Parts: sequence; structure tokens; C-alpha cells
Amino acid sequence: MATKEAPRDAAPPSVGDIRSARPLVLGSPLAAFVRRAFSILSLIALDLCGLILGLYGAFVLRAVYYGDDVLWGALWRAESEWLPFLGLVLVLVFWRAGLYAERERRGGGGRIVGSLILVGVVGVVYGVGTNREFGTYGLAPTAVVLTGLFIGLLRASYEVITGDIMRMAGVRRRAVLVGDSERVDHLRRALGEGRSGIRYEFVSAVEPEDLPGTLAEHTLDELIVAEADFDDRQLLEMVELAHRRGVRVRLAPTTTELLTQRADYIAGQGVPLFELRPPAFVGTDWIVKRGFDLVVSTLIVVIGIPIWIGIAAAIKLTSKGPVLYRDRRVGLNEQEFEMLKFRTMRHDAAALQAELEAENEARGALFKMRDDPRVTKVGSFLRRFSLDEVPQVLNVLRGEMSLVGPRPLPLRDYRLLEDWHRKRYLVLPGMTGLWQIAGRSDLEFDDLVRLDFYYLENWSIWLDISILLRTIPAVAAGKGAY
Repeated sequence: MATKEAPRDAAPPSVGDIRSARPLVLGSPLAAFVRRAFSILSLIALDLCGLILGLYGAFVLRAVYYGDDVLWGALWRAESEWLPFLGLVLVLVFWRAGLYAERERRGGGGRIVGSLILVGVVGVVYGVGTNREFGTYGLAPTAVVLTGLFIGLLRASYEVITGDIMRMAGVRRRAVLVGDSERVDHLRRALGEGRSGIRYEFVSAVEPEDLPGTLAEHTLDELIVAEADFDDRQLLEMVELAHRRGVRVRLAPTTTELLTQRADYIAGQGVPLFELRPPAFVGTDWIVKRGFDLVVSTLIVVIGIPIWIGIAAAIKLTSKGPVLYRDRRVGLNEQEFEMLKFRTMRHDAAALQAELEAENEARGALFKMRDDPRVTKVGSFLRRFSLDEVPQVLNVLRGEMSLVGPRPLPLRDYRLLEDWHRKRYLVLPGMTGLWQIAGRSDLEFDDLVRLDFYYLENWSIWLDISILLRTIPAVAAGKGAY
């Protein structure tokens, strides 16, 4: 739990092991409990408000659709028959899904949608089992959609408001970094200013032998360790020392650690052996992911036709060249394919690439220029809101891409990859992914690849939905283009 910034001359904590201390009636343990209880109760209240608004809205829409008079009192009486049961189910399902966990561990939009679908299914089963009159089974999906919108809006407002309150109150997550100078500098850049709306205050960066003095001198929230730099004994000693002080320990993941998340233990060996399974989507996972891609992509094409026509006209009227740009990219199994985009550059942009290599602002196997002179005025607008990426839904329909996945790289970038990067080509590339919602231009390419690895090891359809929902505000903030 993050703490308010402590005075520099604060007395050092006692040497004793805080795990053996009894909770204080008026001390920080009780304060932490009160903060957590207030957070949970606030979120429950917001979720129940969202449920009330969503269910009531569904009843109103049903009455309007069938041409009935909107009797507000009668609709409320009908809703009140469902609310006690659905409210209890919603809270239990949300709790099980981790939606009332600590700020940085709470699920996002994808988990909310998945949980509401489960609540809707339970509600329908309950209604059928108790012989309740539905009138129409369209009421359940309508209620799920409206409730999702209301809960999402209320929770987003809660996150913004509480984040502002914490910043104004001077709440900081005080952390110490352990590792060599190069690794520590890299961690500081990658972590940025904060996490989950709470700012970092990096107290110091130390070597393992200096850690006991640092822990005794400062009041800390986190110890962040570059795990690859230390042997097992050193790491265990640092963890034990930090836990005695009540300091959380965070390990910066290595590539090996990410790989072993998909490991299967093989019993009956003289030493522990783990088999690393490839992160390919097969069987039911492939059917679910591919079906989701087809349904959503088809909706995007059908609904977006007027916008497509307007964009095409703007491109054609303001610059020479075709409307669509076909870019050779590397996809599944390292096979090349033509990725479609709305053209945002001059028609001779490829010929000018070599002249601009010296101006590359990205690290590793990426080419990025903030003010690329080849970009047209219309192209700059399209890139600002990632509208140039929309035609890639056609690649999705053709089976060359997925809505969510590792970003396909141009041939120029692909040739600069290291061997360990190529695991990202075991699945279809995606229109969006963790790169886009991370939105951090100062992340090195290896960090971006590790985000791909995390996605591969932790995939679920709800993770895909969550990434798609989080892509919308990332694009609106200008962080979506990669």
C-alpha cells in the first residue's frame, strides 16, 4: 500500500520484525484496513448504481421498442423484484473476478464485460427456474450492455477522481532499486513516473550489501530488484530482509521468467524439470479467438463504410498515389504478407527511407520519427487517431492478422531482430496489443517484446476484450500508433 510522503528527517523504523507486531488500534495497519474497506465499499456502491441504471434502462428500452407507455413506477417495481438477487450475484462474481482488488491489481473493461455476461446468464437461469415472466429474452443482453456502460463510466470516474486526490494529498509509492547502474537506469526509465495512478519516489539505487542500511534509514513501500543480477542466496536474503520491514518486493521479469510461466512440471526426475510449451493458439482457444475476430471485424467493416469513404476521398484529393498502402510485414511463422493501411505518406516515401535512417528516434529494431517529413497533412490526422490502421480488419478477415496480438514489423525492422525475439511469430500478429496501450515511447524494444511474451503466456478472450477497450482511450490520447 502506498504511503504519504514521509519527512526526510523521519525516525528510522525499529529493527524488529514487523511481521510479529500486533496491529495498532490507531496506527498504520488500521488506517490501511480503513482505506481498503472504503475503496471496496465505494466500488460496490458504484457497481450497484450501474446495475440499477442499466436494468432500468433495459426495461425502458423494451417498453419503447414495443410501443408501450413508459410507466416509470411500474418499471421500477418490475426491476425491484430482480435487484436483490442480481445485486448479490454481481458483487460475488465481481469479487471472484478480482474487480475489488487493490488499485493496481483490479481487472479492467474486459473482465467487467465477462463478469456481466456471467451475471446475465445466471439471471436468465434464475428467471426460467422461478417461472418469471420475461416478455422478451432480449432484455438480458440489453441490460448487460447498458450495465457495462454505466459501470465502466462510474469506475473510470472513480479512478480519475481518487487518482487526483492521491496526487493532491502527496501520496507516493516510495521505492528503492537494487542492481547495477545500467540495469537500474533502465528500470527507472521503463517504470516511468508511476503505476496505477500512484507516483513513484525512487529513494535510492543500491547494491545488495548496502540494502540493510537503506531499509533502516528510510520508510519504504517497495523494493524493486533486477533479478538477473543476483544469485539465489543474495535474492533470498534481500527478500527476507525487506519482508521483515514490511516492504513489498517486486522482481523485474527476465526473459527466462516469462518463458517458464508456461512450464509443465515433469515428475519422477532426479532434479526438477520443466517443459516449456509453445504459446500457439490451438483447439478451443483458436476457435474462440478466430470467431471473435471474424464477428468484430465484420461489424467494423459494415458500420464504418461511410467513414472509409470519407477518408478515401480526403486522401485522394490532397496527395498523389493510391488510397491504400500495402506494406510488406512479417506475420505467423515468419511469413510475409501485405498489411493494408490508409496511405499517410507521400507516394515516394519508401525511396526516402535510407536518407532518414540517421534521424531514427527509436531504440532497437524500430524506425520512428516524431516529425517525419514524408507524412501528409491528412496522414498526420489519421495517424493521430490511428485511423490509418482501420483497413487491417481486411487482413483479419483474410486470416493474416488478429484484432489483438504482437504488432507485425516491417521488413527493415524484422531483419534487425535477435533470435530470442522470434517467439512472437508463433501466433497471428495483431492490429493492437499491449504495445499500444502501454503507450510509452521511452520503452526499449526488448521491453516491448517482453510485453508480447506476457500477452502470449496470459492470453484469454477477456484479455483481448480488455486490450481492445483500453486501446480506445490510448488512441484518443495519441498513444495508439506503432
